[in-house]
Amino acid sequence: MIRIQARTEPSNIMKVASPLIAIVLTLIFGSILFSAIGKSPTQALQVLLIAPLADSYNIGEMLVKMGPLLLCAVGLSLCYRANMWNIGAEGQLLAGALGGSAVALFFIHSESVFALPLTLIAGIVSGMLWAAVPTFLKLQFNSNLILTTIMFNYIALYLLIWAVHGPLRDPEGYGFPESAIFADSTLLPTLFEGSRIHLGILFAIFAGFVGWFILTKTHLGFQIRVFGADEPAARYAGFNSKKLSWFVMLFAGGLAGLAGVAETTGPIGQLTPNISPGYGYSAIIVAYLGRLHPIGAIVAAIFMAVLYMGGDLAQIEMGIPVAVVSMFQGVLLFFLLACDFFINNRFINTNNQATN
Repeated sequence: MIRIQARTEPSNIMKVASPLIAIVLTLIFGSILFSAIGKSPTQALQVLLIAPLADSYNIGEMLVKMGPLLLCAVGLSLCYRANMWNIGAEGQLLAGALGGSAVALFFIHSESVFALPLTLIAGIVSGMLWAAVPTFLKLQFNSNLILTTIMFNYIALYLLIWAVHGPLRDPEGYGFPESAIFADSTLLPTLFEGSRIHLGILFAIFAGFVGWFILTKTHLGFQIRVFGADEPAARYAGFNSKKLSWFVMLFAGGLAGLAGVAETTGPIGQLTPNISPGYGYSAIIVAYLGRLHPIGAIVAAIFMAVLYMGGDLAQIEMGIPVAVVSMFQGVLLFFLLACDFFINNRFINTNNQATN
């Protein structure tokens, strides 16, 4: 009979190496998968991982996709470090896009200098409010945060779909479910002429460093880390669990909301039903791939954005279904969690001898 026992001292080297191991295992799995569907593994991996970095245009598109991934992942990293299992970044992103777009449409014929700041603030506040409801339910009624945040993702999606078919639909849009094009005063400025790279990527990188500073350089961050590592010890030390829970959830909701409004005021320029290809869900993988560290999330977001861009290219150039790329991301998370499991646990046989 074999049982599982937690390791007393998990290897720090393996903790750092596990994302690399997971990536290698995912590439091996991907090669097998591409062969099974009749595609050249070498060509597929080249298109998926190298082509997105082959020229300035592709790099620019990769950075556009990196922004919302990183914003969501930084907030989720703090949530997970505090053992608040927020799976609702997608819904909070959509809520931010919806709230920010509603404000942006008020400035459709205005050149006010306050138009863009108010639009961004509306998106942030909308994301925070969307995160506040499941947080309240968790703290007040001990509801399951995973279930409530997932359900709120679908509520946000259908609320957005209702809005673009109803009150926010462009009356001159020939019936298409989308809002009017935003005024220039509410659009994020691009960083380079001829590219779609906008100010949102700087917001995302700045958020990564803010998250790092909070987590590692402040007493609040110390409380978050202690609370996540040992909740009874944190309570014994007098840390206020409700305040910590509210902070990490509202922080994550605000960043996700900023990601949503940055999409509508950035590369899209209007509210549409498909503003997100699942950034909020992929941000969970980014957070874990970055070892729940805001700076690590920057590197992980680059890798995941490359996969997104490579998936588009693979679909265009090789006819690989987009579902295969989504499976690629899921397998990456599976191998990452599997590596973490074996780093933190070991098998013990009936003679109490460990087998690695």
